[in-house]
Amino acid sequence: FYAVYHGAKRLKQIASRINRLASILAAAVRQSDLSRAEFIVNTSWFDTLTIHVGDHQQEIYQKALDQGINLRKVDSDKLAVSFDETKTKEDVAELIQLFLGGDSHSFDVNKLDAQILDAKCDSGIPPAYQRQSEFLMHEVFKQHQTETEMMRYLKRLENKDLSLLHAMIPLGSCTMKLNAASELMPISWAEFANIHPFAPADQKQGYQQMIDELSTWLCEVTGYDAVSMQPNSGAQGEYAGLVAINRYNQSIGQGHRNICLIPTSAHGTNPASAAMAKMKIVLVKCDDQGNIDLADLKEKATAHKDDLACIMVTYPSTHGVFEEAIVDVCDIIHAHGGQVYLDGANLNAQVGLSKPGKFGSDVSHLNLHKTFAIPHGGGGPGVGPIGVRSHLAPFLPGNINEKSSHAVAAAQYGSASILPISWMYMKMLGREGNTLVTQYAILNANYVSERLARHYPVLYRGKQGRVAHECIIDIRQIKAESGISEEDIAKRLMDYGFHAPTMSFPVPGTLMIEPTESESKYELDRFCDAMIAIREEIKKVQNGEWTLEDNPLVNAPHTVRDLAENWQHPYKQTLAVFPLGVIPSSKFWPSSNRIDNVYGDRNLVCSCPPLEDYAE
Repeated sequence: FYAVYHGAKRLKQIASRINRLASILAAAVRQSDLSRAEFIVNTSWFDTLTIHVGDHQQEIYQKALDQGINLRKVDSDKLAVSFDETKTKEDVAELIQLFLGGDSHSFDVNKLDAQILDAKCDSGIPPAYQRQSEFLMHEVFKQHQTETEMMRYLKRLENKDLSLLHAMIPLGSCTMKLNAASELMPISWAEFANIHPFAPADQKQGYQQMIDELSTWLCEVTGYDAVSMQPNSGAQGEYAGLVAINRYNQSIGQGHRNICLIPTSAHGTNPASAAMAKMKIVLVKCDDQGNIDLADLKEKATAHKDDLACIMVTYPSTHGVFEEAIVDVCDIIHAHGGQVYLDGANLNAQVGLSKPGKFGSDVSHLNLHKTFAIPHGGGGPGVGPIGVRSHLAPFLPGNINEKSSHAVAAAQYGSASILPISWMYMKMLGREGNTLVTQYAILNANYVSERLARHYPVLYRGKQGRVAHECIIDIRQIKAESGISEEDIAKRLMDYGFHAPTMSFPVPGTLMIEPTESESKYELDRFCDAMIAIREEIKKVQNGEWTLEDNPLVNAPHTVRDLAENWQHPYKQTLAVFPLGVIPSSKFWPSSNRIDNVYGDRNLVCSCPPLEDYAE
């Protein structure tokens, strides 16, 4: 959006101005015979200069602090300064005075600026690296350069987006819950939004207090001994947890351990994370009820006992049930020298009820962008901190600013600016509220499961006939009998004003539904009524009232354009766009008909030049 609003011309102006500010300071240092700033270390630059100041480092650094300016210490005799688009020529003048002292006031910033503009080669960017080609040529970067047009563009995009403003988003395994306005407000405050990750500690004491309190609360609800806030996503948290296990094994002379057992009920990113951590993956079977097959687990653990690094288990499992033998699973792994990584993607079903750090798990990522209310989806920003037991605490991710080779993100606390959301969430709910959230999440999932069970088979249940915080409905037999697939149901739900559940994961031919605690009984009933109505539509295909080739399900979703064109389907237009329970005045209109997913997966569609052009 920043690029869309400014377009290529203004982006280049912004970048050129930033570079020019750095170049003005560089010119002043180069032209001065004062000894405090001896020379520019880097011979080329865009926005950052490293200046050799010898034994004047602490003097200049402290004077800068006294004036409200943060410089960065490099080694023991250099200082670095970076510019951005918020800085001014007045800021440059202050820096010249700081670095040069003495009669540095004699340097006219405007004259230096003119010199930079006249001498293009002195911009800090060598001519060979100065862009000559055009960029951002798509029309979208040329049409929205006024605030009015930009506002309208954003609104048009918003109109295409079905969000929690419209309906529940029942994506299983994704926990698309309410992100309350009161939780989101603090992230707009400058005290949180504008702090540099490497600002001196005494300038961010309140920030640090918030992070420390949140870490303490997360340890309390999970039973772990330490937490790292550094990972920027759940997947990065998985990787960080596995790296901690590897480093721990190396520290006790067991660095050869590289086998990772992964049950088929585990979260989808687990195998990828294990591969990135250079582990060899061995799959563990599940039984007909969706639980880990203990006999197969014991067999695999015994076979690999000399090289077993860990198991990656999801609890509750992605099959939507609590692993009733989770303690036995942990004991088996520990008995064979391995560690237990418990995927925290489904912590929404545990907070206040069970603690993974107490029933046998050694490390988990916690997905603040799911369980703890940070907005989730669309690529981030996310926070996937890891909690560990005490023996793994020394192997948490390090701080890259302290030249740690074990950091997984550039900043010590990752996406720290959005941590106030989870702090507010936990603080406002309190101990009882956090537990109640979990209970409602489980209750809502079981309510949906029970209402739909008479119309769709529920694939997995626990011994008491219950599910965890999500349930999987099986469409495979329905498809065999009617020809209607899980995708047809998912697309038809759009006509009813709902986002589809998770489709064909973790079991092909199924839909995984997670209502979360955020939804009222009214909304749960509205969703269930839509699913039941769709089941009745499927029956009309089965009994021949509609053909398999032309019915509301296979043609879904229906758009406004469908109404405007010559209608030739055997069912009424009102049934297509206003099915049972849909109120015309609040109808959500899909912006396009069904796309060909398989074609998109198998055919590269790109508006940029072909790779061969770059090879030339």
